[in-house]
Amino acid sequence: MLMVSAKSSVVAACFLALFSSGTAMLQADESIRQWKKHDINPLSPYEGCGVADFNNDGQPDIFSGDSWYEAPHWTRHQVRNVPASTQNPHYHEDFADCPLDVNGDGFTDVVTCNYFGRRVSWVENPGGDATGAWIEHEIDLPGNMETGVLVDLTGDRMPEFLPNTPRTVVWYSLESQQPVRWKKHECGEEGAGHGVGSGDLNGDGRVDILTPKGWYEQPLAADQPWVFHAEFSLNSAGIQILGHDVNNDGLTDVIWGSGHGFGLYWLRQGKDEQGSRQWTRMVIDDTFSQVHTLLLARLSGGDGAELITGKRVYAHETEAGATDAPVIYSFHYDLQQDTWVRETIFRGDPAVNAPEKAADRWALQDFPRGTAGTGLQMAAVDIDADGDLDLVCPGKSGLYLFENLKQDGQRD
Repeated sequence: MLMVSAKSSVVAACFLALFSSGTAMLQADESIRQWKKHDINPLSPYEGCGVADFNNDGQPDIFSGDSWYEAPHWTRHQVRNVPASTQNPHYHEDFADCPLDVNGDGFTDVVTCNYFGRRVSWVENPGGDATGAWIEHEIDLPGNMETGVLVDLTGDRMPEFLPNTPRTVVWYSLESQQPVRWKKHECGEEGAGHGVGSGDLNGDGRVDILTPKGWYEQPLAADQPWVFHAEFSLNSAGIQILGHDVNNDGLTDVIWGSGHGFGLYWLRQGKDEQGSRQWTRMVIDDTFSQVHTLLLARLSGGDGAELITGKRVYAHETEAGATDAPVIYSFHYDLQQDTWVRETIFRGDPAVNAPEKAADRWALQDFPRGTAGTGLQMAAVDIDADGDLDLVCPGKSGLYLFENLKQDGQRD
């Protein structure tokens, strides 16, 4: 395990974020033995994934890119065409695969988006037919999108689709299933950038939208504007940016990764004497790069949620750390020690013979076969019905299932 201290003498002024100074120290980590990797499709180049029972047989299946994989033997059913981008063939036009029964027919569809096509769509499940084509229905063209997530912003138990569009902050609600009708909600351009997320930052019981430049406060009434608070700067953040009370003090903190640099960080929320918010910027782990997707889940069955993330393989092919060994980690916060504890789910090998030019680099060639990363999405689901959560991780270097082998819900 890796112990990363959260103690810091840096105190942020109100509405200002500052770096803490510590650096993580690596130690031997035996937690990797508690996970078994299954190669669902080691040749898949797609970076999105979703898990749901797509054929209604009572078993969770996996959807990624152009195919769904039928449990329990992960038989592949290619159901649509997802081409590589004509602008950059290193990326395919599938940047999210979010399961949702859009049309209310009892079969789970997929909400998706892409970067170069600038399109939000839903892909219709034809009724569980393994050989039937899935038809894509356009929702909107809001601009380039890094990825998107389903989150219940409004508290109505119907999740909304929140994409990351770098020039505006926008989200979509499913207003009707028969006929299918989506409604677009625009928050504004002030906070737009690389990264988006959600969480109740001010403790009013309503979910706010987090951005690299601050946060949008959800209004009391749906017809009122979302007020932007430029209280911090996260630079190129991953997706999601997570609002989560890390240290159990009743205040929602902010967790994010550096999508095109090194490091995983959190902003600790505090209050000054007047009760105004203060933010202290702190390092969780700065030993790995390209931290794009973050997930909170109870992998160990303990009291608190664990933070799951890792390296997105070739987020950009020639940025710092691009050819370093891919990793997938989980972190939990030890309240008594005021410390983040890291456990390893997967650690691969570096791309030691990668070509110098970005155009000549390909993840499936440069990294050893079977290399896993976090791509743009992960899914934490009890996929084998044994009482604990497993992980599905897609990426440019393949699609993988990590079976959780932990016993009795206990951490080592």
